[in-house]
Amino acid sequence: MSGLQRFALALVIVGAINWGLIGFFQFDLVAAIFGGQDTALARIVYGLVGLSGLYCLTLLFKPSEELSGERTPEHNRV
Repeated sequence: MSGLQRFALALVIVGAINWGLIGFFQFDLVAAIFGGQDTALARIVYGLVGLSGLYCLTLLFKPSEELSGERTPEHNRV
């Protein structure tokens, strides 16, 4: 997994936790940290989380060998 993939996945996890907090406790952690939903920093975080979610969609369509770095016996043939 590349560094960009890890970063995108981390942001998607942050977004998922934030949505869980909103759903269960009506608490927006990103807004609380950055001073409200309308602040520039919060909007940047929301935007990066959204872009990361779109980027992580590509991971759904990659073969598992590419994600894990493993090679199957077919790839080892000369």
